[in-house]
Amino acid sequence: MTTENKKKMIPITIDGLKIEVEEGSTIVEAASHVGVRIPTLCHHPDLSIPGACRVCVVDVKDRGHYMAACSVKVWEGMEVETNSLQIRQARRDIVELILDNHDKDCQTCERSGNCELQNLANEMGIRERLFEGTRKNLHEDHSSCAVVRNPNKCILCGRCIRVCSETQAINNLSQHGRGFTTVVAPAHEADMDDSACIQCGQCVTVCPTAALLEKDDTEAVWAALSDPKKHVVVQTAPAIRATIGEGFGMAPGTPSTGRMVAALRRLGFDAVFDTNFGADLTIVEESTEFLQRLEGKGPLPMFTSCSPGWINYLERFHPSMIPHASSCKSPMTMTSALLKTYYAEQKGIDPHDVYVVAIMPCVAKKYEAKRSEHTLPDGTPYTDAVLTTRELIWMIKSYGVDYWTTGSIDLENYPRDTFDNPLGTSSGAGDIFGTTGGVMEATLRTAVEKLSDGRINQIDFHEVRSVDGIRESVVEVNGKKIVVAVVNGLSNAAKVLAEVAAGKEYHLIEFMACPGGCIGGGGQPYPPKGMKPRDPELLWLRAKALYMIDAGKTLRRSHENPAISKLYMDYLGAPGSEKAQKLLHTNYSARLPRGI
Repeated sequence: MTTENKKKMIPITIDGLKIEVEEGSTIVEAASHVGVRIPTLCHHPDLSIPGACRVCVVDVKDRGHYMAACSVKVWEGMEVETNSLQIRQARRDIVELILDNHDKDCQTCERSGNCELQNLANEMGIRERLFEGTRKNLHEDHSSCAVVRNPNKCILCGRCIRVCSETQAINNLSQHGRGFTTVVAPAHEADMDDSACIQCGQCVTVCPTAALLEKDDTEAVWAALSDPKKHVVVQTAPAIRATIGEGFGMAPGTPSTGRMVAALRRLGFDAVFDTNFGADLTIVEESTEFLQRLEGKGPLPMFTSCSPGWINYLERFHPSMIPHASSCKSPMTMTSALLKTYYAEQKGIDPHDVYVVAIMPCVAKKYEAKRSEHTLPDGTPYTDAVLTTRELIWMIKSYGVDYWTTGSIDLENYPRDTFDNPLGTSSGAGDIFGTTGGVMEATLRTAVEKLSDGRINQIDFHEVRSVDGIRESVVEVNGKKIVVAVVNGLSNAAKVLAEVAAGKEYHLIEFMACPGGCIGGGGQPYPPKGMKPRDPELLWLRAKALYMIDAGKTLRRSHENPAISKLYMDYLGAPGSEKAQKLLHTNYSARLPRGI
């Protein structure tokens, strides 16, 4: 770092300790340097700072009043006290007032045990509710197939409003009313299903309580598993194997593929398949489509994605750009379509008796599964139920399976299992679909080899690996420069789409609705204590696990997967064939944002 880029260090005092911190730091950030954790509730490091809840109050010398540590920046010579008897009491009073207007159902609440408000109350020693009186009794919104809104559990921290506007640029949520009647809701206090919501679930991810949750589909899956007439199969998305262990106390970024498959078998699924197979299939079809577009058979740039939140956004807010979207279905829907056709035929089972469950990191996948185009000719959905990572963790715990506990157990001897065939073999390219840049890299691994007639044998494309918002790169093949971009978070997508509309040259762009891609999806585990949702370190650890799995595989390019070759030989014919188009491709259409 050059001298010009170094920030000025200024002296301050925190709890009697003299330290130097960077100019521009907040009191919360400065305190962390001396091992002092100031409690926060409305604060989120990736969002703007409202200083709304005041849980983080501290005493600054000569100010005469408490100040919000999350929003106040340090100045030279500042003297801060963070932990006096009076400050602790003030914070406790604030949390008690929030609790006294909160539902009294912690024992049956979905967030019990990982609710930030509950954790704060425990840390502060709050053991009773001091005030009786009228409490909120507002309408619970269950209209959406993906996101449930319960305003009775809302503490008005504003995180959901800020993530929807600042990160996703949707601006679907805002505060309505004043005082006791204040509620967070879509415009005109409409239901979520009658609003501009794209069902990405980022509001669920950042909510500190249970005011926003995914729609629970576990009971439907339990019922199917108990039905002797149903052949119940499950597929698991790439990102799940890198995150499911967090729900059992394992360190973020711990791969858990074998234990996850073993647990699914114990739950009673008749077969366990890998959505990575569908990812490999997507790449074979998509790279074929991309090469055709490079030859002038379709508009450039081509948009690639496996994110239903992005598709929802494209259809509603940028319909003129729809022709740029790849026609390939997502890996989930490709796999489900094959399970109700190819697999059912092989097994001699009526497709209507095959019940397909998908384990996804994304609440928007619940919406995707219900889209009318993803069905058999008679309207039967390809995907019967979608569970988030959090829902699966709960089901495994509820069943009493624990293949993750460390203790004195030798993890190397713990049960591990492998996916079933024919839809269980995958390359490393399928694994990296779970992180931003992964779909792009998987596509390049296949497309570059084909463009160069096999002369370029590159596997790793580090230039597109990133959890940053936007990354652009140029890949040169046979003297031709292929301009690519990787984008995550829809506020970033809006910027890149504006550049496309203005004529900036791109050939291939990967879009993901969620920051970090699927590893930061709206259905992923709530972060361990000490980390906030979408913490960059957390996202990188999860991504690193997927790259580790990829690097350890013999097969690392989708088109080299022998199970994919067999599928085309036995059933589909060739990439882009009439049968492949019917089962594996779709089209999108303009949809006005609901509520407009």
